[in-house]
Amino acid sequence: MGEVIRFVPKSERERVRLIREARAIYDSVFPPSDPVREQRDKASASHVRIGADVHRGEGDLS
Repeated sequence: MGEVIRFVPKSERERVRLIREARAIYDSVFPPSDPVREQRDKASASHVRIGADVHRGEGDLS
């Protein structure tokens, strides 16, 4: 009874899927050499952060 169900839009799920796919491709081309970083990346991939991104302006590339 105490469960909270949160709606996640399809576009957000697709964004997360594309990010995971891009990370896998990047890691296949440039394998991580730091085992601590690799473990942290695997841990963060299992947690989806919704709404944590800061939206940048069009000209901001940083």
